[in-house]
Parts: sequence; C-alpha cells; structure tokens
Amino acid sequence: MDWKQERERVLNGAKRVVVKVGSAVLTTGLGVDLAVVRSLAGQLAQLHDRGTEVVLVSSGAVAAGRNVLRACCEIKGMPDKQAASAVGQSRLMHFYNEAFEEHGKLSAQILLTKDDLKSRHRFLNARNTFASLLQWRAIPIVNENDTVAVQELEFGDNDSLASLLINVVEADLYVNLTSASGVYADNPDTTENARVLDVIEDVHALNLDTMCGGKTSVGTGGMYSKLLAARRAAQLGVPTLILSGREPDAIVRAFSGEMLGTWVCAEAKAVSRRKFWMAYNTDPAGVLVVDDGAVRALSQGHKSLLPAGVVRVDGNFQRGALVRVTTLAGVVVGVGLCNYTAADLRRVLGMKSAELKAVLGDNQYPEAIHRDNLLMDAVV
Repeated sequence: MDWKQERERVLNGAKRVVVKVGSAVLTTGLGVDLAVVRSLAGQLAQLHDRGTEVVLVSSGAVAAGRNVLRACCEIKGMPDKQAASAVGQSRLMHFYNEAFEEHGKLSAQILLTKDDLKSRHRFLNARNTFASLLQWRAIPIVNENDTVAVQELEFGDNDSLASLLINVVEADLYVNLTSASGVYADNPDTTENARVLDVIEDVHALNLDTMCGGKTSVGTGGMYSKLLAARRAAQLGVPTLILSGREPDAIVRAFSGEMLGTWVCAEAKAVSRRKFWMAYNTDPAGVLVVDDGAVRALSQGHKSLLPAGVVRVDGNFQRGALVRVTTLAGVVVGVGLCNYTAADLRRVLGMKSAELKAVLGDNQYPEAIHRDNLLMDAVV
C-alpha cells in the first residue's frame, strides 16, 4: 500500500482524532478570530457527525487575555502571562461553547500540566475522564494550564501536549492546523518559491534545523515543534496531517479526499504505549555518554546498556530516574530508566559485569539501562 492509499484508508476509517490548533491560526492583532473559531467548530461537527470522536487541543488563551488587558495593563514576565491566560481562557471557552452549540455539540474544557501526565495514577485518571467524555459524545477542548504551570511542569508548547494526548486517548490520527499550507521542502523565509511537501515518508530522517526556522510571532511553536510532534506520533504508529487552519473548509475537504496539506507517515513498527509514556511524560534527569561500542550494541544489536559502555555521567539523579543516552559527540541515542544512582554509576564506569560486585556489593543490576526500559531514537 503506497502513502496515498494509506492516507485515504486512515481518513476514511479514523475512529478517534486529535486536532491541534495554535495561536497563529486562532488569533489576530485584535484577539481571537471568531470567524476561525466558528469555521473550526463547524468542520469538527461535520467530522463528529460521521462517527469520528474528536479531541481538540487549542492554544489562544494568553493571546485572548493579552488583548483584553492591553488597554489597562502592561504584561511583563511569567506571572503576568499566567494571569493573562486566566483572563483569556474563560473567553476562549465561551467562544467555543457557543460555536459548538450552534451544531448541537457538547464541548468540555480540560486543563493539564505535565505533572498530570507524569504521575501514572493521574495519567490513568485523565484517560478515564477522556473516555467518559467521548462516550457521552462530547468534544473535549484541551489546553495547558498556564495559570499554575511552572517551568518544570510545562509541556513547552501545545504541539508537545497534543503529541502526548495521542497516547492518552489512543487516537489513530493526528491533525495539526498551522498558518502555513503544510510543510515546506525548504525554509520559505529564506527560499523563494519553496514548495509544500505532499508527504513525509520518514519524518525521523529530516534535518529539521535546515527545513524550519524560528517561531511564530504570537505562538510558542513553529513548524519545528509540529514536526517533532509528528515524530512522536509516528513512533506510536499514528500518522499526522499538517494542514492550513485558515484554508476554507480544509479539514472537511481533506477528509473528503482532496490532497491538501502534508501527510506524515507513521512508522511501520510502533513502540509500546508504556515506553512512550516512560520516555515523554518525564524530563530526563541526567545524561549517560556512551562509547561507540555501546552505540552499536544498542542500535544494531538491540542490547541493554551495560556500565562497561558508559564513559561519563552528567547530572545527579536517583535510581530509576529517566536519563538521556548520547554518543561521545552529543547525539541522542535514546532515553531510559537508569538502574543506578548517578554517584554509583560513576564508581563503575567502564567496568565489566563481573567487576560490579567488588565495588558496590551484592544485588547490583548487570545493566545500567535494561532494554525493556529504553526507547531508542527518542524525540527529546
């Protein structure tokens, strides 16, 4: 099956879709663009009417609040930005509620921080909440909880949040709405007549630094973050459609077979949802730098990482912490759960398994990271 047939099959048969829309699509210099909100709600209602469950990840709260406060308040620093989000979020949801009600659709607001998905217990609670809402035929509208998030609890941008929600709700398609017509073959800011790619068959092979440049003026993302999110989705076996959010009826037309936007193919072999959750819902607490032999054993031999292959440990972490594994040149190999504290691992760097007991005593793991707790090619 070629990618066009796969695209047609997925769009015709998608049961649950995560749709993400950013500030660059939703807002103008005058605040939230109500015409865009109404158009988006109408298109998602049509998708919903055909039996597809929809989860919408929407930015725009800070931009909406900033516009309301512009006449009376100067917004400076993170506390002001979080307060602007509090002002804007209620207005944004009001617009969505009214727009979906026009089509007889029930909408619901869910605000998340990274901590909500980091804890396995809270992750499962969030999954159960989504399951109930979708069973009621509601359309959940999700945003980062900017009013309480601090740096270590932030997703970074809603592209990252949306990619994690694909795992939470077990979606089979990810639609990312952008201010562009799709993914350009070259940076359109520096390349005249850059063309839009119809398909990206191997998103992991792209040089994103060359293709993408900077962030949008009103959002925190850009095409770079959208392609990172698509990489994560591809690892789960979920394809991505990157589509213009301002093209008239683009979603409906794409689901009707029109070749709009850029189709990002899923990987043929999906990673387990457990490994996906392990790798992406916690920030790495340290770095293990490994030698070339260890890189070959991990990438070609599909082996566990042994202390013998570790040449340097960066950070101060406890046993069971998520760590990043890199080459000597700093290239990320993967992420995994370390069986040692940082201090203990430094004591046994380069040692063979038979030598570990003499240094650390009994009950030591032979692996620094077991293969079952390692995700290769992690998008971090």
